[in-house]
Amino acid sequence: MRVWKIGLVGTGWWSEKHLKAWRSIPGAVIGALCDSNGERLQAKAEEFGVPSSHMYRSLSDMLEHADIDIVDIVTGPDTHLELVRLAASSGKHILCQKPFARSVEEAEEMVRIAKEAGVRLMVTENWRWLQPFQLIKGVIDEGALGTLHHARYIHTDYYTPRMEPDTLLPQPFFREMPQLLFFEMGPHWFDTWRYLFGTPKRLYAEIQRISPYIAGEDSGIVTMGYDHFLGYIDASWATRQKLDRPLATTVGPVHLEQLVIDGADATLKMYMTGQISIVSKDGAIERIVADKTELDHEESHVRLQSHFLECLNSGAAFATEGSDNLITLRMVFGVYESAAKHEPVTIGGT
Repeated sequence: MRVWKIGLVGTGWWSEKHLKAWRSIPGAVIGALCDSNGERLQAKAEEFGVPSSHMYRSLSDMLEHADIDIVDIVTGPDTHLELVRLAASSGKHILCQKPFARSVEEAEEMVRIAKEAGVRLMVTENWRWLQPFQLIKGVIDEGALGTLHHARYIHTDYYTPRMEPDTLLPQPFFREMPQLLFFEMGPHWFDTWRYLFGTPKRLYAEIQRISPYIAGEDSGIVTMGYDHFLGYIDASWATRQKLDRPLATTVGPVHLEQLVIDGADATLKMYMTGQISIVSKDGAIERIVADKTELDHEESHVRLQSHFLECLNSGAAFATEGSDNLITLRMVFGVYESAAKHEPVTIGGT
């Protein structure tokens, strides 16, 4: 078995998901860690048993001295272009966190750089690898629902109204982001939507800022049209509508999600509890497919990062190739274009 040595850049909040996954995957070794924040770097190195000789304060230094095959980028999108450029010029394969880029043009540049350098580039998009969406994809592919007519996806949280200036947040930069909900979460939703239903031909969006503590939007509705299929995403980080528990005193995400897919032969329902069931064509029977599923982020990273290595070994295309993520980003930025113009935006699916 080939052993792949990984150098991870960016040891912030979400890096723990990456590092736990790498530690559990056969054929993967954490070869080096990199972060400009020495305190944060030291803490992650100690937690995951990485010696000080394998700790670096810059990617250039890590690429020059560390014995690695892969660069795993877990930093903000404003850093991605330069980090991809450096990694590709050193011949390293690249796993890059979402949002992939600050613009479609910037993403296209990264795809070009990787291609010309002859290295593989995959976007770290874990939402499609979450347990409920893997199960739902299987139901759709089996044909249990028949021809699909409509999908309704609801994502709720009561998060942004609690982001007062003095409140500790896991990702405090959310307050200053000029584009928030659909730039941060849209890559998840649209990649998963395309995984389940394919790419829409067009989308129309309305967005809104409710919380006074943020710069960007925290609510919106996006409709997506196909030739014979229609769907929408209703998303808000400023609603109490689906709260099913008291909120903790600490402020963090409490994502609650619901999905209903209507087909000619049956309807699939994913409840906020995680239950997934299928309602028969005549509406008389509701059969439980899974009593409870979870947004199992840590396990989703194991599935995602295992897929990355499997494709490196086999030469197969990644599920979220950098080039494929260009379409997802067109949908993300299409939300803002549509909302500004108050008109639909063409995406180009079927």
